[in-house]
Amino acid sequence: MNALTFLGLLNTIYYDREPDVAYIQSLGLLAVKIGQVFALRPDFLGEDRCRALARLYSNTDSLPAEDAIRLIESYAGKSYLENFQSFDPKPFASASIGQVHRAVLKTGEKVAVKVIKQDYSRHFKRDVKNVRRLFQLATFFYPKLRGVANPVSLLHEIEKMTLSELDLRNEIAGWERMQALVEVNQGRFDLSRLRFRRVFKELSSEQILVSEYADGPTLDEMLNLGKLTYASLLELFHLHGFFMFAIGTFHGDIHPGNIVLDGDEFYFLDTGYIGSVSERTRKNLFRFFDALSLDDYPASARSLNAMAEVPIGGKQFAQFESKFLDLYRDFPGKTVSQVSLTKKMMQTIRLGVLSGMSFDEGMFDIIKSLMYLDGMVIRANPDAVLLRDMRRFIDDFKAATV
Repeated sequence: MNALTFLGLLNTIYYDREPDVAYIQSLGLLAVKIGQVFALRPDFLGEDRCRALARLYSNTDSLPAEDAIRLIESYAGKSYLENFQSFDPKPFASASIGQVHRAVLKTGEKVAVKVIKQDYSRHFKRDVKNVRRLFQLATFFYPKLRGVANPVSLLHEIEKMTLSELDLRNEIAGWERMQALVEVNQGRFDLSRLRFRRVFKELSSEQILVSEYADGPTLDEMLNLGKLTYASLLELFHLHGFFMFAIGTFHGDIHPGNIVLDGDEFYFLDTGYIGSVSERTRKNLFRFFDALSLDDYPASARSLNAMAEVPIGGKQFAQFESKFLDLYRDFPGKTVSQVSLTKKMMQTIRLGVLSGMSFDEGMFDIIKSLMYLDGMVIRANPDAVLLRDMRRFIDDFKAATV
């Protein structure tokens, strides 16, 4: 990616009548990832543009069947497919980095075989290097960019997450980590509706992942059909919120295409990136939302300041608190379609940074999780007052941290 193509990317994200998803995909993996990040920023772009960019999470091109077979054999040898009783060369799911095929093992077990599409790593690293130079130049001429939504820091987060995804061994490690957390915490919180697909490590590698096939539609498919209930989304928040608020370690990419609902059980897929925050951030993040759900905005302001790696005080905090209370003046009782929780959180973090605070880099993963949950609720029940309905789970999270 050079300066010209980068400007073309920004043009379609910001200025075209509707972002050109096909054009973004043609620019390569980094462009797709940048587009996906902008899909999380309704405070910058507006919700319609973000919804269009969100198609980058699922509607991506797949390899032809013949090429997929050839790719698998190049990764694992020509005898690799002999491990399967049957293998469908046509993928049933495709994303920016990998695609997934149905297969049946010799033992008769139905599995999903995820394959990294091609050697993206070298091209991705080259594009990151080029764009980093552009961002560094931009922050030199526009120093204010360093304070809010620092593009160099944002690029670092994209690089970290994407390189993690490109090595499917990280997905195995994430699966093992989440499974261990479930086992340790099953006694203090009801996680009976949460499932993770079993991984066949002996058949998996850096480029191939074989796991149990999870029957049932993704939440994205259900939302498109209008079949996902608000009650199911609240239960998803109940489960995911426990990991965020009570543990501080959570699925770092919980978009609706990464969750399968089989009956009343949720399968969390694609555990290649696990988000985490410090214990200080976790505790004060919970206190922030606890107070926010009670419309106690002075307490929320104090909790946000306590969450910061560099808190503020005195006159500086008094000015921040006044602006914070003004920001939330119209928030009580508002539906998700009237006031986006994601947008409000981005405005809140921006206000904190401009007031002199700095935050754990894991805050990006928290905001991303909230964006996904908020966005799903807007699609399923735009008249929901999400924070009010989240309140019923606060005591569960509080009890789980005792």
